[in-house]
Amino acid sequence: QVQLVESGGGLVQAGGSLRLSCAASERTFSIYAMAWFRQAPGKEREFVAVIKWGNDPVYADPVKGRFTISRDNAKNTVYLQMNSLKPEDTAVYYCAAGLLIRTTPGGYDYWGQGTQVTVSS
Repeated sequence: QVQLVESGGGLVQAGGSLRLSCAASERTFSIYAMAWFRQAPGKEREFVAVIKWGNDPVYADPVKGRFTISRDNAKNTVYLQMNSLKPEDTAVYYCAAGLLIRTTPGGYDYWGQGTQVTVSS
């Protein structure tokens, strides 16, 4: 059982930056694909980015060039650096872990509790 704990959310003005962190409990963290999803009120959960050791990161089109996903296997942590934030980035951001690189929520076995990101205009 992998436990994931996100942190780093908050309120930021448009154009600003935030860095989200997701700490995993699993000692075999390095084998997992680690992803970020987000869910805005009234909308479905959507893919943001995913990273797996030995593969290039994959990003959703709306965040390409603005968000960067990275991981530190020694710290069992994955990060999401978010720059040039827009009001439409406002959502609860979730960290997820799975064995394969997927862009749909069903492809992940473990989820964090989520962290709120609010971007004001």
